[in-house]
Amino acid sequence: MRIVKENILALCLLLSIPLLNIIYQVLNHGERGARQLITAVDQQIPFLEIFVVPYVLWYAFIFLMFVYFCIYDRAIYYRTLLSFCAGMLVCYVIYFFFQTTVPRPELMSDGIFTKMVQYVYGADQPFNCFPSIHVLSSYLMILGIRHSKMWTIKKDIIVSTISYSIILSTLFVKQHVVLDVVAGILLGSLLFKLFYYLEAETVSNFFKRMFKTKLQSTEKS
Repeated sequence: MRIVKENILALCLLLSIPLLNIIYQVLNHGERGARQLITAVDQQIPFLEIFVVPYVLWYAFIFLMFVYFCIYDRAIYYRTLLSFCAGMLVCYVIYFFFQTTVPRPELMSDGIFTKMVQYVYGADQPFNCFPSIHVLSSYLMILGIRHSKMWTIKKDIIVSTISYSIILSTLFVKQHVVLDVVAGILLGSLLFKLFYYLEAETVSNFFKRMFKTKLQSTEKS
């Protein structure tokens, strides 16, 4: 209980993610025209429905990693969260001006994994692909743990294994193509390096101002 009280305000900053996700939903259509970035490599990657498991576990993994960073390494928490939020905004700008799509396979079986894939497909339209936010955020967790004061080789292996399985899952469940993955990793690396050298207090104040502005606009409306 004490840990919760000590970190509740900082953890509230995670609300920035669902708030920004509203923009994702608005842009998740092909009305502006959508391109395909399929390469010869993508054509050789099979559809493996079992990879929907790590794909769906992404939600819990990202949340738990942020909670861990917040409790044990607040500086990395702020930097990683800011990198993620900035990355989402960059992705949204790209989605608006350069919308892409990925063709989905026909689902033939009725097994549990197929039903999970059907749920994913139904909840997320096949747009907003380049760069991949799944990949961006998963790679940020790798960078976060590797720069954390809590780093150990065991933690690095665990986080990297989960993160890379999520990254691969985006390809095997045909939610993304190789170029989406490459762009997500490059964007995550660039933003993390940019914000890693900021003072933790500077990053914290940024989020506080952002939420203050959001609350004021809500009260006026």
